[in-house]
Amino acid sequence: MSQSQLQQQTWELERGAALREDGSVHFAVWAPNAAAVSVRIHGGPAAGEHELERGEEPRGLWAGTVADVGAGADYTLLLRSNGKGRKGETREVPDPVSRWQPQGVHGPSRVVDPHAFDWSDGDWRGVSMAELVIYELHVGTFTAEGTFESAIPRLRALRELGVTAIEIMPVAEFPGGRNWGYDGVDLYAPQSTYGGPEGLKRLVDAAHREGLAVILDVVYNHVGPEGNYLDSFGPYFTEAYRTPWGRAVNYDGPGSDEVRRFVLDNARYWVHEYHVDGLRLDAVHGIFDFGAVHLLQELATLVHEDAARLGRTVVVIGESDLNDPKLLREPEQGGYGLDGQWSDDFHHAVHAAITGEREGYYSDFGDASLIAESLRDPFVYGGRYSPHRQRRHGAPSGGLEREHFVVAIQNHDQVGNRATGDRLSQVLQPDQLRLSAALLLLSGYVPLIFMGQEYGERRPFQYFVSHSDEQLVNAVREGRRKEFEAFGWGDEVPDPQAESTFEASKLDWQCLDQREHAQMLALYRDLLTLRREEPGLRPDGAALEVTHGEGWIRVLYHPRGEVNAQRGATLLALFNCSGAEQRVPLLAGHWQLRLSTDAAGYGGRERVAASAVLEPAAARGLVAHPSATVTLPAWSAALFVREG
Repeated sequence: MSQSQLQQQTWELERGAALREDGSVHFAVWAPNAAAVSVRIHGGPAAGEHELERGEEPRGLWAGTVADVGAGADYTLLLRSNGKGRKGETREVPDPVSRWQPQGVHGPSRVVDPHAFDWSDGDWRGVSMAELVIYELHVGTFTAEGTFESAIPRLRALRELGVTAIEIMPVAEFPGGRNWGYDGVDLYAPQSTYGGPEGLKRLVDAAHREGLAVILDVVYNHVGPEGNYLDSFGPYFTEAYRTPWGRAVNYDGPGSDEVRRFVLDNARYWVHEYHVDGLRLDAVHGIFDFGAVHLLQELATLVHEDAARLGRTVVVIGESDLNDPKLLREPEQGGYGLDGQWSDDFHHAVHAAITGEREGYYSDFGDASLIAESLRDPFVYGGRYSPHRQRRHGAPSGGLEREHFVVAIQNHDQVGNRATGDRLSQVLQPDQLRLSAALLLLSGYVPLIFMGQEYGERRPFQYFVSHSDEQLVNAVREGRRKEFEAFGWGDEVPDPQAESTFEASKLDWQCLDQREHAQMLALYRDLLTLRREEPGLRPDGAALEVTHGEGWIRVLYHPRGEVNAQRGATLLALFNCSGAEQRVPLLAGHWQLRLSTDAAGYGGRERVAASAVLEPAAARGLVAHPSATVTLPAWSAALFVREG
């Protein structure tokens, strides 16, 4: 049995428009706010209105089958008010479970045959957390064309770089053609201007052919404002809680069973109909659920059960601002059972130490000692007092393996949520950029690379939208200005609505022809090659010993487990996180240089010794012994392997 056949037998989406073999379509919509529901077919033999019948369970479900519709037919839903609006008023809206919105968020929905695509990935089994090297990309700015299809030719270069998974920023249909994706309103419909359902499936299938997993960024903490018709259907939102993005989704109040199903079905939908290998859950601290079984636990359980039946690995990764290990602990331990979570403390520690910025949340960080702490434990703030928050923050992550934590030195938030969207390549010197890359890829965590970072892209990644409501546009503009007050970045904020803001954010792939960008790419490729070849550099392959001094960090990687000990070597990484030359204490042994960020091939000056020796007898006088140090130039890193 092929994987596609197996997928068809394990789970089917029952809400929305389900195409039957005879060309009829079964429509099912949860709309307890409606007194009557009809479906209007736009064109073809079934053109016209067709009433749906109210079912008994669950309350508010309307359903019916319409003959002679077929794939490709456009339709809308007609909802007659039950009195919460003007009594008897009828509203024509898209399907909340629309698989395709070819004319955008305000247009009709389209019937899609979920089994029509000819998949070629039957032998694909996914990628585990420990094997992940994630490359985050925004479809609209990744290429000049800004489509799913145009991203495909770039996949091979990513695989050759050492990437094992692409993480696609949200693609649920959003207003217009310019948006980060976090204003999506049609959760089941891949963005029409990117290429719709067919385009996304082509991209996923092509990625699997290249040996790349696909992680999809999904947003379950809020729904965008424009084109959001969910209030017409039922109690999708609650006033009991508030998020930074507006009303919270109703996950634990009256009517929440079907709201939860709406989101849980969506997670399963991407796994089954689009073969994605992972879900990145946006800002889960904005998901409020005080029921006995949290939505995140239920979601992770369902996805993992589906993956097991399919014989695949599918990971669930949460973004959280809480430093809460509960997300990762198993349900038996009182946790939610997610596979991973973003850990921002590493980013903040590296950024603050190397850039010198101390505004906003960077005030909690500063010198190299906090980078060292983030290498020891993903949560620098694991219960300690946070000056920025003026309270204790987080909880200890003890007992959780490093493979559960995704770290970055740049991502869409940390670049795009700066006033001008400036990247590190616009803020740092080349040697500082190289040091940052080494800290990331030798961290022993799961690394995330933001598109263009690998070659030092200098174009910004700015915040952009294309709303049609001028009042909403003005609110977005004002909101962006207020957001940057704590950072003292003034009013130098590009207009989010301007097409020029979007165009300025597109990657400049031609700059790879320039020497400095090619050198940066070579460093990333070599670091990822070392990470692949040396088990001790993987999150599941080593035990790390981290030591630090004034401006320097030393990390010893011991291969863990019998297999890794046989295949791998003991490695020593030295980091100079200061603007002055440093003499970093050595450990006993014969050490051979494997990589230096100061190498000429990366744009450096070859100032690190090719080997270093400290005999065991001299180890007791490690700091004072004249041969017990390695001299590192400012803002550099070196990796040594122990011989013998």
